[in-house]
Amino acid sequence: MRSTQVRSNGVGLALLSAAAFGGSGVAAKPLIEAGFEPLHVVWMRVAGAALVLLPVALRHRRLPFRQPGLVIGFGLLGIAGVQALYYLAISRIPVGIAILVEYLGPALLLGWVRFVQRRRVSRSAVAGVVLAVGGMCFVVRIWSGLAFAPVGLACAFGAACCQVAYFLLAGHRGRDGAAAETGRERANGLLDGGGDDGLLDGGGDEEGGPDPVAVIAHALLVATAALTLVARPWDIAWTSLAHQVPLGDADVPGILLVGWIVLVCTVVAYLTGVMAVRQLSPPVAAVVACIEAVVGAVLAWFLLGEHLGLPPVLGGALVLAGAFVAQTALPGAVPEPGPAAPPALPEQPAEPDLAPPR
Repeated sequence: MRSTQVRSNGVGLALLSAAAFGGSGVAAKPLIEAGFEPLHVVWMRVAGAALVLLPVALRHRRLPFRQPGLVIGFGLLGIAGVQALYYLAISRIPVGIAILVEYLGPALLLGWVRFVQRRRVSRSAVAGVVLAVGGMCFVVRIWSGLAFAPVGLACAFGAACCQVAYFLLAGHRGRDGAAAETGRERANGLLDGGGDDGLLDGGGDEEGGPDPVAVIAHALLVATAALTLVARPWDIAWTSLAHQVPLGDADVPGILLVGWIVLVCTVVAYLTGVMAVRQLSPPVAAVVACIEAVVGAVLAWFLLGEHLGLPPVLGGALVLAGAFVAQTALPGAVPEPGPAAPPALPEQPAEPDLAPPR
């Protein structure tokens, strides 16, 4: 009974995280269309979230010295790279298209694992990727020579590539990958037979790995520093944030959209995502994260008037179905706990439970 309640709470948190992430593009695009540079919007999002989580970073101030590669990797790839390229994409193509292109991440990661690392992958994962790639052909209408701006599609594809590098870094870090952003773990579980060494882990204590919230807090600081070099935030027209910005049929203050992006689409999304992964198995959390694309596309449809048409809608359904098939087929899904005999005491001290490096 308790296990069922924990699972239900985890699913609820994962849904909240996915919905929060999905609303990011819809809130950011009006700011971009009002004259703000995409990189300026990204900088405000990341810097604002870093400021909110600064107390956590100060509490775990030794973490960057113990895990510099993990913190820098998550900051540059998992946050700065993905977010900057995604926002550059939505400035040129519809939000729904951009977020669906990001779902090529599992296919790219699978190709890396199979052909570069030469490791086995499950047949179900391959089937899911084939569905996702086929659906993407419908999304971009490949038979008409790409129906959307090539630069925008390239930026969205670049965001997917950043996710692959981010996943690989998390895999090499083993259980230190606990800080991974649950709304972005599309490719978790594509390996054959990797039951509990996924890219995420429920542990957050200092013995089993760094606190995932602390990694996120420090990664946001790294991302803020990196984006400051390219975004030049001193050129932001701060007074324009007090002006009204069109959002569908209504006008809202620009500062309100920035606050929504920072507090809901970043802080709430990350924290609820981490808590969800702690209560669910990583594959289940990743499947629920597919809701992000649906939320983003639906909100863009109703609030921004971005009607995708029948082919992209069908393609998006195939993309989500592919991600679902690839991840629900993971052999490492966590079973319901049941009664078990007490384990025999080891004759020698047990080895630390570390995931194998990738």
